[in-house]
Amino acid sequence: MTDPLVAAVPATELVRRLVAAGQTVATAESLTAGLLSATIAGIPGASAVLRGGLIVYATDLKQQLAGVSGATLAADGPVAATTAEQLAVGAATVCGADWGIGLTGVAGPQSQDGHPVGTVFLGVAGPDAVHVVRLTLPGDRWSIRIGAVRAAVAELIRALDGENSVAPGTKRPRGSVICENGISANGITDDARSGQVET
Repeated sequence: MTDPLVAAVPATELVRRLVAAGQTVATAESLTAGLLSATIAGIPGASAVLRGGLIVYATDLKQQLAGVSGATLAADGPVAATTAEQLAVGAATVCGADWGIGLTGVAGPQSQDGHPVGTVFLGVAGPDAVHVVRLTLPGDRWSIRIGAVRAAVAELIRALDGENSVAPGTKRPRGSVICENGISANGITDDARSGQVET
């Protein structure tokens, strides 16, 4: 039987790229609750690249397990670019991975803290820097959650290709949020694809 997550998300290419680079990945997942890690784990050879994952569905676990600061959660809430950034860094740090992915958002059916259903913040922490993408994903809870997983896989492939790198010769430590067009004042890159994520 075919793994339904693998069939829905093109993670084979991600695993291939990570193996070729000799690098590893870990996740800290809120709204997806482990779907991203499970999808990567469904690919043969994933044990060489997947370090592990943190399921931080509850707000307090974002702090306790992934190291999101209490001040960030109090000021910005669990659904925020700053939270996604710290989730990504926390995943990489706690699991000892080269790359960390943080996912937080609103799968519905109700809005949360002023964020409409379908709002997702995706953080990708690499060896030198972190970038955050804000997604607007359509559909029901499943569509939003699997859409977030697809986006995370695509975004990490882009990062591995250097498409979200800082300028040559410049290194920004984790804790600096970057976007495709340089340093973002608020740490958010709006995804112009609005849910139509290239895979």
